[in-house]
Amino acid sequence: MTTASADIEVAAVMLFDAGGRMLLVRKKGTRRFMQPGGKAEPGESFRHAACRELHEEIGLQLSPEDLIDCGVYSAEAANEPGSQVVAHVFAAFCITTVKAAAEIEELVWIDPGQPANLRLAPLTADSIYPLARGIDVSSLPGIPHRDKAEASTN
Repeated sequence: MTTASADIEVAAVMLFDAGGRMLLVRKKGTRRFMQPGGKAEPGESFRHAACRELHEEIGLQLSPEDLIDCGVYSAEAANEPGSQVVAHVFAAFCITTVKAAAEIEELVWIDPGQPANLRLAPLTADSIYPLARGIDVSSLPGIPHRDKAEASTN
């Protein structure tokens, strides 16, 4: 008897700093790096789940309006053999210091324009890492220089 693979729906956030670097995290007991994020709770939107997970995993407080919707992508799940992960991907800007919390063991900031010398989750390697190369960080909500320029013209 064969078992059909299960889809695991998650919210994943491409989080960028002012230098255009993207945050990757590695969960405790795992070997692959991926975006922060996780499963939605019953009745919770993926946008709200992304914000909650960012707060739990790295101590970052964002509102749903701070997230840019980047689409839905799927790949083999990194930590659950036989399953597919379906990720609702968002992009956001981070101006504060973040730290590993909850189930996160390690975090790294990487340049998505350079090869990643890390073990990446399949979704990150095949979909999100290439997607991140096309993100214009200056267009994300919360970019300090953009907000100051807008304020001076109002």
